[in-house]
Amino acid sequence: YPLAERDASKLLVYHEGQVTEDTFAHVGEYMNPQALLIYNNTRVIQARLEFHKQAEDGAQGARIEIFCLEPQQPSDYQLALGSTEGCTWKCMIGNAKKWKSGVLALSVELAVGEDVILYAERGEQTGNTFSVRFSWQSSGHISFAEILDAVGELPIPPYLNRKTEESDKTTYQTVYSRIKGSVAAPTAGLHFTDNVLTGLRERGIQTAEVTLHVGAGTFQPVKTADANQHTMHTEIIAVPKETIVCLQENIGHIVAVGTTSMRTLESLYFIGTQLYNRPAEMVDGQLSVAQFEPYESEQKLSTMEALQAIIDYLDGTQQEVLHAAKQIMIKPGYSFHVVDQLITNFHQPKSTLLLLVSAFVGGDWHRIYDYAMAHDFRFLSYGDSSILFRK
Repeated sequence: YPLAERDASKLLVYHEGQVTEDTFAHVGEYMNPQALLIYNNTRVIQARLEFHKQAEDGAQGARIEIFCLEPQQPSDYQLALGSTEGCTWKCMIGNAKKWKSGVLALSVELAVGEDVILYAERGEQTGNTFSVRFSWQSSGHISFAEILDAVGELPIPPYLNRKTEESDKTTYQTVYSRIKGSVAAPTAGLHFTDNVLTGLRERGIQTAEVTLHVGAGTFQPVKTADANQHTMHTEIIAVPKETIVCLQENIGHIVAVGTTSMRTLESLYFIGTQLYNRPAEMVDGQLSVAQFEPYESEQKLSTMEALQAIIDYLDGTQQEVLHAAKQIMIKPGYSFHVVDQLITNFHQPKSTLLLLVSAFVGGDWHRIYDYAMAHDFRFLSYGDSSILFRK
């Protein structure tokens, strides 16, 4: 369980090879007054659905759990969640061997006073995930988001070894979450309170938003002996033009809240480089950053120039938000272009998140984690936090 007060969590401070500790309520004291804090405004959806097969005698049959990971048709999160007729999602299925064919049905009681039947039809399997088509009929305009809110379960991490409780609907969301789509919280942000944010503003520290919906791929362990053999998942990012302008104005003082914000911000440099080098080809194409692009491409542009190339692109295409796909892998040997400080929780062994932390602190992660373990820091989603200065 989380602490009763979010900002009462412990804060490990890593600066120039030295480790100290404080409480998160004082996190602003470790930022430059000119700092720009970037956080991920995604909101966790109640993505876990419980169906039951119907036995031949009409009795309730096998329990089938469907965990919605990301939309496929339509592939845009807002369009899929806003759909009023049907949508297809990439899902994990619990007890899949009991559901090889047929359509499952689930009665949904909505707060608006209308009941609908939600149908789920299993599609093709890819690895350990399945394509699932959801459909429903209603007299009104009932969206898939409303159905999830009514009957879905918030997917707290399985290692908490308990069922989701009503309190998790609040504690497993950041106080600034607003764009629905994640199946896991960007947990570095769970420590922030309105008081902490007010304190930052009083110190002159600015804040800005990005959106990256956290998928299950974030927690996919590195199973290969060589990290270069690990395949990173693809994530879709949305960055407002005003955030990019703020980044330009505060280069050298950028603080990322969490690894999702970190990956988003660092991807901007490579998107900007692509646009700077071949803008005509990119205007109508999918903007994307490949997994190993940071290690294979020349990095001659300054951060300022790369960000300006994105702004020019958005102005030229009359867009206010940059949308792109990224598969970037940040590991030891990576050269950082945007982020100067990182606020993050403590991650699992053999994770890409731990590789990212190691890259950021110049391989000095052992010192940080040894200290955290020796001083009773709490790990993982509802655990304590750290603020790391780039080495």
